[in-house]
Amino acid sequence: MAITLNEILPLARDLGLSDRAELAEQLLTSLDEPSEGEVEKLWLEEAKRRLAAYRSGQVEAIPAEEVFRRALADLE
Repeated sequence: MAITLNEILPLARDLGLSDRAELAEQLLTSLDEPSEGEVEKLWLEEAKRRLAAYRSGQVEAIPAEEVFRRALADLE
């Protein structure tokens, strides 16, 4: 069972000043980060978009050997 706001708020208020500030910073930062589920949904949408572009002929496939050759050349 997930902990509720009413359960955690009194605990958070009992923290020292620097710990409350750190908690606040981490909570605010977490608002900007997508959840794992959101990231998975975004990647699925991107994969579908790329597959549709490939199937419609908008993009051309590159053989894996060529991709790796280019990547290794870039690293040199």
